This record gives sequence, C-alpha cells and structure tokens, in this order.
Amino acid sequence: MSSLLTTSSVLMCPHGGSVTATSSNTRAKAGDFLVRPSDTFMIAGCPFTLPSGNPHPCMTVQWVKSAVRCKAGGDFMLSQDSTGLCLAADQAPQGTVLIQSTQTRASGQ
Repeated sequence: MSSLLTTSSVLMCPHGGSVTATSSNTRAKAGDFLVRPSDTFMIAGCPFTLPSGNPHPCMTVQWVKSAVRCKAGGDFMLSQDSTGLCLAADQAPQGTVLIQSTQTRASGQ
C-alpha cells in the first residue's frame, strides 16, 4: 500500500517544472483533497528545449496508472505508485511525473 496523492503533494516534471493539481473532489481528504486521474494537472516552469533550440516545455499530465482499489467520487485515486506522463502543448510525451512527497495519513492500492 502506498500513500495517496493530494492537492498539496509535491510533483515535478523530469526537467524540474512544478506540477499543480486542481481537484474537483470536494469530499475525500487526507489533510488536503485526494486527487484522481480526471483532475487537472498543470506544469509551470519547465525549461525543456528541443535540440533545435526551440522551447518545448511540459504543460500537462496524463495519468496512465492509478490506484486500482481506491475510489473517490466514482473515479480511482492516485498514489505514489501511479504513473503520469508529462505532455507538451502538442501532446508529445516528455517523461514521467516525479512524485517528490505526499501525505502519510492515507494509503491505498
């Protein structure tokens, strides 16, 4: 069982950009609101550039693996074991989300 992610979990893109989670979940909490793959994850401050020198920063996160037994509001929740892809504005995958820290009150699979 791994810790569940909340809106205050510290997430980053592989290039050092900061991920901000905005959840539509208004009920399930573990300190702050628990997040789900259907929530909005925006990335700011990604410095990634293409070999040509053109900026190509990570912009959003698309989750491809979530918890499989824990739900909130009809959707599966995210945990430290979840996998999210950082996407550029053109939807090109640029690496996976780095989960730096999260709460330790609630865990799930």
